[in-house]
Amino acid sequence: MLTIVIPTKNEESYLPRLLESIRKQTLQPVEIIVSDAQSTDDTRKIAVSFGTRVVEGGAISFGRNTGASYAQTEFLLFLDADVELRDPQFLEKALEEMMEKKLDLATCDVFPLSDAFIDHVMHKAYNTYARAWGSLFPHAPGFCMFVRKQLHDRIQGFDEKITFCEDHDYARRACVVGKFGLLKSTKIPVSIRRLDRDGRMNIAIKYMLAEFHLAFIGPIRHNRFHYTFGHEKVKNKKQKD
Repeated sequence: MLTIVIPTKNEESYLPRLLESIRKQTLQPVEIIVSDAQSTDDTRKIAVSFGTRVVEGGAISFGRNTGASYAQTEFLLFLDADVELRDPQFLEKALEEMMEKKLDLATCDVFPLSDAFIDHVMHKAYNTYARAWGSLFPHAPGFCMFVRKQLHDRIQGFDEKITFCEDHDYARRACVVGKFGLLKSTKIPVSIRRLDRDGRMNIAIKYMLAEFHLAFIGPIRHNRFHYTFGHEKVKNKKQKD
């Protein structure tokens, strides 16, 4: 019924948590495919230890498309390595609601893995904004996206030439030929590592500018937003006297 596709690059710190949370799900995927972009840490070793299929990845859209090309199930779920399925019924609830509503593409509200008040305010604002637009101007974060394989193939997957907000472009194209919805039965917990790394104000401004770009100019195919994929560890080197 379901194949989970996870694009990775140097995710040894987060991937085990996600894969362990998938193990605890009441509904198990037929297969988990890790599309790895030449990680230099233990990402691949960890993926193999959990019994996943590891395929050659690359940039984020290429990785998702490559992983999806191996899937043989009716449904796909794209996840990023820094999310956790803390509700053991996450997959079961989401697919039941998706089938009940006859959705072709779906996502859910986002919940930050943080104790900071500002992080919850920011994510609540995003959830409210996304629900307000609905299918008129659909927002489906690539770190949690359910889609029927037939629809994914029909729209030829993610546009690999897009450098930022490729997931929202995917959702907009999918809405032309399929039914989109925001699930109410569950939420997706996600890390705040990008907020910590790039700064909350910087992230907020970047995404606001991206929204204007998508609405009035179109898909983002340049590098002026400086989006990076992968999480290289910075090692402190001590200088010897």
